[in-house]
Amino acid sequence: MHDAPLMLCAGEALTDMINQGGEQWVSRVGGSTWNVARALAVLGEPTAFAGAISRDRFGDALWAASEAAGLDLRLLQRVERSPLLAVVEQGEPARYFFIGDDSADLHFDPAALPDGWPAALRWAHFGGISLAREPLASTLVALARQLKAQGVAISYDPNYRNLMDERYAPTLQRMAALADVIKVSDDDLRGLFPGLGLEAALQEVRAFNPAAHCLLTRGGQGASLFHGAQRCDARPPTVEMVDTVGAGDASVAGLLHSLARHPGRRLQSHLHAALAAGSAACLQAGATPPQPAAMHRLFEVLEGEVS
Repeated sequence: MHDAPLMLCAGEALTDMINQGGEQWVSRVGGSTWNVARALAVLGEPTAFAGAISRDRFGDALWAASEAAGLDLRLLQRVERSPLLAVVEQGEPARYFFIGDDSADLHFDPAALPDGWPAALRWAHFGGISLAREPLASTLVALARQLKAQGVAISYDPNYRNLMDERYAPTLQRMAALADVIKVSDDDLRGLFPGLGLEAALQEVRAFNPAAHCLLTRGGQGASLFHGAQRCDARPPTVEMVDTVGAGDASVAGLLHSLARHPGRRLQSHLHAALAAGSAACLQAGATPPQPAAMHRLFEVLEGEVS
């Protein structure tokens, strides 16, 4: 495949239906793994998104936003199925549910991808609700195993949602065991391990794959990056925050971008890259990819604080 992508994000691209009060709703393009893909592309990584979307106006919007971000579209499939919707009701914290029985995302078919598509692949990212929805979840776990066997590095962000009940536990273990990078937030750990404290839950995740880089984000409280016996911590830079939507996805992209482009960096600098990307995403409304100039500026601020 000519100019094959170096990075892949596989999973769900969906439409957020957000309540604006009363009967007013607004639709926004979204999806955890798709957000990571767009952020990587905007940061300059040759990136493809692998997934399936509908052939209606919701799918059209996802296609157009993928194109605008510079994603490689050859692995994005369109199928005659209904769209996957995330219905977000008002409130703090917001309540949400998903509408997507037999929707387009579930019909992603790796066998239909172009010949030779993984030839140049270096990193592949998985996570989100795609790993909690069958038959897609099994398809993606098998794809992750196949790519890992071919020498591709795997990244995994469970991105906890309320449909990840006890049936999700085997998938969590399988994907964490495969992953070279695991990203979790404090909210993820509380949802995935409801009976455990934060530290104990983190130890459970790390025990699945002690050799992996593990990024723990705690919102405005900062983040920690672990690698083997190493640990470093940092707080996010001060920014004029618009909202935090997509900040976690952007932090994954920032870390992968740093690991791919600067493998020799110290651990602290990789963490700064993750925080800079997440903070840059907060400068814009919605799940908008971080702008490279803003990420670079915030990265330099964080590096300067410890130099």
